[in-house]
Amino acid sequence: MSKRDNFILLEDIAEAIAKVLKYTKNMNYDAFLADVKTQDAVYRNFEVIGEAANQITEDFKNTYPEIEWKKLSGLRNRIIHEYFGVDNEIIWNIIQSKIEDFKISIDDILQNK
Repeated sequence: MSKRDNFILLEDIAEAIAKVLKYTKNMNYDAFLADVKTQDAVYRNFEVIGEAANQITEDFKNTYPEIEWKKLSGLRNRIIHEYFGVDNEIIWNIIQSKIEDFKISIDDILQNK
C-alpha cells in the first residue's frame, strides 16, 4: 500500500469521525439511548474507522505512534463481534472522551502531509 493509500484511509477515518460528532452533537446519553437510528449510524462509522485503521500500513503507524491505532481498530471489532451486545455506555464514553482527540491527531497528520 502506498503513502497515498494511507492518507486516503486517514481521510476515511476523519470523515467517519466528523459524522459521529455531527450525529451526536447536542445529544446527551439518554437521548443517544433513545435514538436507535443515531446508534446505528454511529456503529457504522465506528466500523469504518476501525476497518480503515486496520488497513493502514505498520510503517505508517510507526511514523505516528501518538495515535492509538489498536484502539481505533478495536472500535470495529467491538461493534462487529458484539453487535447484539454492544455496550452503549462504552460507545458513548468513547464519543465523549476519545473521539475528539483522535480527530485532532488525524487532522494534524492530514494537514501536514
